[in-house]
Amino acid sequence: MNHDLPRKPADSLSDEEKATYQWQMWTPGFGEEGQRRLKNSTVLISRCGGLGSVVAYELAAAGVGRLIIAHAGNVKHSDLNRQLLMTHQWLGKPRIETIERRLKDLNPRLEIVGLDANLDDELAEKWVPQADVCVGAAPMFEERFAMNDACVRHRKPHVNCAMFDTEATISTFSGGGQPCLRCLTPEIPEFWKREFPVFGATSGTVACMGAMETIKLLAGFGKTLEQRILRFDLREMTFNEFSIRNIPHCNICAE
Repeated sequence: MNHDLPRKPADSLSDEEKATYQWQMWTPGFGEEGQRRLKNSTVLISRCGGLGSVVAYELAAAGVGRLIIAHAGNVKHSDLNRQLLMTHQWLGKPRIETIERRLKDLNPRLEIVGLDANLDDELAEKWVPQADVCVGAAPMFEERFAMNDACVRHRKPHVNCAMFDTEATISTFSGGGQPCLRCLTPEIPEFWKREFPVFGATSGTVACMGAMETIKLLAGFGKTLEQRILRFDLREMTFNEFSIRNIPHCNICAE
């Protein structure tokens, strides 16, 4: 099954939408047609924490019509240094509820499918086919692999963002299926832990890049990070880019 992007544009924008998105519609190559494509698009975001919350916020602000968000658990104090959709008064309450509330405050036109669960193979198989672009923002490789594998099966574009300490990486995997995340990381690294050092400014930086990659894919303009990975370290303020090639014996995209 081929997945053709950009998404077919919505028929029209309301006067309110035109006023809200006027400045970004001045962007060359985007325009009103690009905005109508965003309006008619669906994005799946795996985890909406320090990274995914900024992705979701920027996409909601940009006028994406529908977000499917998978994020389990209740708000904790340790969330508040980076998870910008979480608030102090929501401590102990479900994260997905405050995510929906905060995004709706920003964009009441936004349709949200909130999943009080973290992505696994079963959820990915259900929800990935309903998205135009999928964004991986989960800390655990089990969730990243679930999204990646489903995106390959259903030929969906996949933006993968990750961070550690002051470092972050981002890449975009096309709807063609090759290469994929498993070409870079075939198995869960033994050293990886659930908790790790991070500043909100680090996760927010790569999240804004991820949101922009998603917008370009949906609207069909600009150049994405397809077959490339961008790595940066904000401690030293260095940025490096590397090429990605598919592995012929990859267990996922080579089948």
